[in-house]
Amino acid sequence: MAEELIVKTEKKDEDKLWPVENSNKKPSKKWLIFLIIGCTFLIAGIGLILTAFLIPKTESENLSFPEIPSQKSNKEKIYSNLTGEELADASLKNAPTFCIQTPNGTDGARPQAGLTEAGVVFEAIAEAGITRFAAIYQNPTSAIIGPIRSLRIYYLEWDTPFDCTIVHAGGSGDALAAVSSGRYRDLTENYAYMYRGTYQNRRWNNLFTTSSYLKKYNSDHGYNSSDVKGFTRLTPEESAKSRIDELATNKLEITTPTTNNTSELTAKVSNIRINLASSANYNPIYIYNADTNTYARSYASAMSHDVYKCPNDDLGEKNPEDTCNLSNVNPSVVIAMIVQEKRASDNYHEDITTIGSGDAYIFQNGTAIKGSWHKSTREDQIKFLDSNNQEIPLAPGQTFITAVPTYGSVEY
Repeated sequence: MAEELIVKTEKKDEDKLWPVENSNKKPSKKWLIFLIIGCTFLIAGIGLILTAFLIPKTESENLSFPEIPSQKSNKEKIYSNLTGEELADASLKNAPTFCIQTPNGTDGARPQAGLTEAGVVFEAIAEAGITRFAAIYQNPTSAIIGPIRSLRIYYLEWDTPFDCTIVHAGGSGDALAAVSSGRYRDLTENYAYMYRGTYQNRRWNNLFTTSSYLKKYNSDHGYNSSDVKGFTRLTPEESAKSRIDELATNKLEITTPTTNNTSELTAKVSNIRINLASSANYNPIYIYNADTNTYARSYASAMSHDVYKCPNDDLGEKNPEDTCNLSNVNPSVVIAMIVQEKRASDNYHEDITTIGSGDAYIFQNGTAIKGSWHKSTREDQIKFLDSNNQEIPLAPGQTFITAVPTYGSVEY
């Protein structure tokens, strides 16, 4: 009996160590069902993975849903009517413009302030061989702009298509009569929107304005927009493809997209000299820079044409010499228009023909095109045509246009 009891006790201890009571006992139906279902899901999952990664897809399976374009990529690009450059906001396209009469004499007018912000600059002789600019601005931010000098009728006729406020300090009799006729927004010398600098070397070329003053003038007079008749422009992408130098994008053999004629194209013009038959201080020279695709401006006197770039905040009524840094003028487009020009009846000022046509030289993207200019009325914008009478679209960016008398010349 004692032996039998001992054996039973050992069996009970073994049962405690091993939960399975009897290896010969069949598992319950419940656990079998769970096991079968689990294996089924496992096999199905492996099959799906093999199908996705190992079995080649049919043509229909390779089809994917088209991506929904983002709002940015689907947004239509907006270009400035003044410069042809892309604008960040549609509201900037019809913003008010300002045509500012800016002197260029060696009698204190240089260096000018803010001139690099002008989208289009007309240059012509004002008197005694001294040149003056009609600089057209839209959305200016420069803290100082100027100096400001008197108006001539030919500058006004170039200004008119830009629907701008004429900013000047007096002018010739015919020009003043025209702007006072009521057809123009006329901001002449007015110390509510202009100020005199105190830098002594400026002498009488010390009248300035600011972007804030110009905006205030518009606000005070209800001028909220301008209908700019700009030049026909290439888009930035088209312009990049019109270059023929080593930095060209997708090189083309033409610069006039309207024709396939390359005979009028002069490849890679690096140096341009415009002779106004005046002194070396006013004959501009342009050197092409392929890295920036712009033309560094200087004068035959070897003086670089530097201007003051002023911070994009309101400095108040300051001298540009005290607050701004110098920067070279580097337009993207240079144009020389040959014009009929003579002395006015006072035998001092100039008389320049602006309505009609004449020869023109268009320099952009490192190339030169000899064509012609045409202007029908004061309100019409100038058109530049090639030898096939097709309009030449201009590259985007700042454009400098010099009126060259018939007794002057253009060398390149």
